[in-house]
Amino acid sequence: MGGPLDDPSMEERADDTMTEDDNMIIEDAGAIHAPPAHLAARFYRSAANFRRKSSAASSRRNSLSSAHSRASSVSRRSSAPGGLRMRSHSIAHQLRRASYLEDRRARLADRAAHAEVVRERCLMLKALPRGNNSASEERALAAQLAKEKYLAKVAAACAEEVAHARHVAEAVKERKRLEEEKAKREMEERHAEVEKRRAEYQRNLHERRVRRADSTTKQLAIVDEDVPGDDEIAATDGQTDPRVLSETGAACRIQRAWRLSQRSAVIKAFKTLQINSVRVRGSEFEEMTAKVANKDVISATTALLTQLGLADKGDDLSTRTFLSTYMVTAHPVAVLNSRNGAQELDLIEKAQAVVDGFEHALTKLTARNNYNISSIELESLSQCYSDYTSAFAAWRLQDSSVLVEGMLASFVELDAIWQTVKDDSRGEVANDFRQGIRDNQVKLLSRIQKLAGRDAADIMIKRAIRESRRRRPKKRAVAEVRPRGLEAGGQAAVLAHASDSEGDSSDSIIDISPPQVSGELGRLFAPMPSNRVLTHELAINKDYRLEEDESNAGIREHIYRSICDSMRQAFAAGQGAVWTISAAENIREKLLRMLKPGNSMYTLINDTLNSEQIGQQCEQGGFSYDGFFSFMANLLPKLCAPFRDQEVKLLVDQLRGDALVDSGDFDELSIMIEKLFRLLQTVDTLSLDYSNFMIMQAAPTLIREAPGYESRLFGKDVESGAVSVDHVRQLWRNAEDQLLAEAERRDPDNVRRPEDRPTSTQIYTKALVDLAIAQQPLTIDDVPETLLLDHQRLQSIRERTLCIAVIGAIFLTAKNLLKRDVRSPWTVQGARLLKLIEKGGYAADPHPPPSDIPPTPPEVKAFSILESATNMPPSTKTHLASTISRFFAQAADHNLTDPVLRVIYQRLKSHIHARLSASSAAEKVRAASSASQVLGGCGLGEFVQQVGDVVELLEGVRRVDLGAHGRWYEQIAGERREE
Repeated sequence: MGGPLDDPSMEERADDTMTEDDNMIIEDAGAIHAPPAHLAARFYRSAANFRRKSSAASSRRNSLSSAHSRASSVSRRSSAPGGLRMRSHSIAHQLRRASYLEDRRARLADRAAHAEVVRERCLMLKALPRGNNSASEERALAAQLAKEKYLAKVAAACAEEVAHARHVAEAVKERKRLEEEKAKREMEERHAEVEKRRAEYQRNLHERRVRRADSTTKQLAIVDEDVPGDDEIAATDGQTDPRVLSETGAACRIQRAWRLSQRSAVIKAFKTLQINSVRVRGSEFEEMTAKVANKDVISATTALLTQLGLADKGDDLSTRTFLSTYMVTAHPVAVLNSRNGAQELDLIEKAQAVVDGFEHALTKLTARNNYNISSIELESLSQCYSDYTSAFAAWRLQDSSVLVEGMLASFVELDAIWQTVKDDSRGEVANDFRQGIRDNQVKLLSRIQKLAGRDAADIMIKRAIRESRRRRPKKRAVAEVRPRGLEAGGQAAVLAHASDSEGDSSDSIIDISPPQVSGELGRLFAPMPSNRVLTHELAINKDYRLEEDESNAGIREHIYRSICDSMRQAFAAGQGAVWTISAAENIREKLLRMLKPGNSMYTLINDTLNSEQIGQQCEQGGFSYDGFFSFMANLLPKLCAPFRDQEVKLLVDQLRGDALVDSGDFDELSIMIEKLFRLLQTVDTLSLDYSNFMIMQAAPTLIREAPGYESRLFGKDVESGAVSVDHVRQLWRNAEDQLLAEAERRDPDNVRRPEDRPTSTQIYTKALVDLAIAQQPLTIDDVPETLLLDHQRLQSIRERTLCIAVIGAIFLTAKNLLKRDVRSPWTVQGARLLKLIEKGGYAADPHPPPSDIPPTPPEVKAFSILESATNMPPSTKTHLASTISRFFAQAADHNLTDPVLRVIYQRLKSHIHARLSASSAAEKVRAASSASQVLGGCGLGEFVQQVGDVVELLEGVRRVDLGAHGRWYEQIAGERREE
């Protein structure tokens, strides 16, 4: 065909022409080519009557396929004959498209106008007042303001915290910078010192080389002076080394080689053990435990540590400590008992530092450096090892031994309480305490077994209980303490001396006292106290027995010695009959009091030691002291108690002349008087045994009647005006005022609830503790009238608590200086110091006996006890000695001004008050079981038993005092309530 219509370029030009024409037609469509009326009505509908077509029609009309079909149809029609008609259809399509776009723009404009109207209407509604909703809006506004205020406050606080954190960070950064600069300066100083030593070593080495070269030159010169001939040269042609070494140089080389071989052997011996971090971590704990305990391993490790300077030769303890670093780093769970506290983590970290430093140093030990490491590395390793040993010692002090000792003390304390209450005849006290003591002991036993093992726990508990019971007074059986002369009459012989108190007057009670001797001499030679004192002591302690007062015993011995000297002088002057009759009468009265009238032995003693008969024998010269001593030697074994057999047997041997009597000189008269002196002492002892046996037999009746008896006597004294209750009233007022002031401090709002008001029991307990525990000595004027019989007991409690506080403060200071755990008890040192202070006091005797050696002050003795038990550096010794002197001086003046001493004393007083404030048996047992933990935390873990004895004694005083004088306390409490 190949016509012009088939030319592509012409088609493109035609398309361009059509596009321009179409645009012109579209621009002038409204004026030139107006569509017909029916088409205009179709495409130019008003916006009000416009209805949007469905999405399907719209999508069909606007789809790409429809557009493509229309385009293809247009092109087809334009190419067909009648193209002008087709062009008119294209123009119509463009008009329809322009109409659709205009309609779309109108709809969007209407929608925007509607949105603007809605927005304006909303603004108007918001601006209008809303009536009831104003309150909620105000609350919302207030909430918004509060929220903004709180946010501002939070922002300010955060800003302040940020500023504080920034300040702290800057301070830490500055401190670290200073520490780094300090470490840098120290390192530079060390490097300078090392360089100085290195230069000095180089200089010395150069000087030695110069001296060696000079000596070699001289030796060569000496050799050259005798030049060999040709024959000699030919004979020595095989010798190629012309240098000659001196004997000193050869010896030095040999010694150096020997030392290097020894050092190398030590290192090789340790390496053959294969002890390193990798090997130990891969081994079992039991295997490494056995290996570390091997003697060969310990000796090889000790040799290496000695070579490095970390331990002394033969110091196996340091070696075991060093080997523990491998165990701690490789098996921390097994070694530290699964504890991961701060102290354990610090110990593991320091152990790892020691292991790393040691293994690094071990790699540097080679023949090149003569098996030595640099001084800097050695110093660093030594510092790490010192830090580890300190941490290891501190950890060991807080090991299970401290807990076990504390729990053992609690177990023993509970056993002591049970031993006190188990013999209760009525069973009320025993029943109250039995279950509580049993439950707490079971808990303590399980914990001790868990820490120490079952077998070791049983052994420790048995030993602790045995020692505790041994320290308590041994209770003898009745058969051991009953005098033999009473066996025939039995108990009736004892009670025959008594009269029942029920049918008599109000002040009568079982009378077992000896005939009272008037005056001081009677009180000196008659140890039996009055009925009132005896019943009071038995009520407090049912095992109360008479004992010889040490001061009175010394005075009695002095009086007996004076009597013996007077007898010696009288016998020398021929006037010994009077003294003989007096001594026989004294012995006769004491022996007859031990027997029942009508008894055969009573009759024998009464007839044989008749003063008239002895006087007649003395006048006639027929009295024989040998016969008298023989009669007493046969009589005393028949009267004494069984537990006195050994003592009486010794006296019998002396009376019969079978044993030597220490009389100073050995003349016959002195020996006779010395025998008489010993006889008088033994008779006094037997009389005391008889009185104690009578007290033991009558104790149940006396204890039962004691409260009423003492109450009746005190009531009589009050009615007669002999005593008043003014001191009691003042003590009660002071205690109540203190408790009320404490209650007000706990009630800042002044609510004043009735339950906050102290009860009578609380007031009495407070008053008793304040009276018994104080720094100043207790005078008779400070004791209330109801507690006059307990004056000596309360004074001893004051002295004991002050002594405990002083020793506890000394121990606390010493433990802090030595970096020891304050909970670890120093029981042995505590017992020795307690005995020292109770015997010698806090100050030296102002009037010591004449002697060439001056007496040692108590503070020096106390310091020697601590020094002998603990190794201390000189500075610690000086500080501790001054502390002991200061504490002893304050205790001697009864003025505790040192803060440590005052805190310890106050904590001790608070602990005793807390234990006395326990009301029920369960609370008392709970307080006793936790006493070791509480006192250990206060630094008084060594005195659990002593504090328990003080609490028990005060408990007895309170029980007896309230039983005898309770109605007077209630009367005073009622008066205070009325006020």
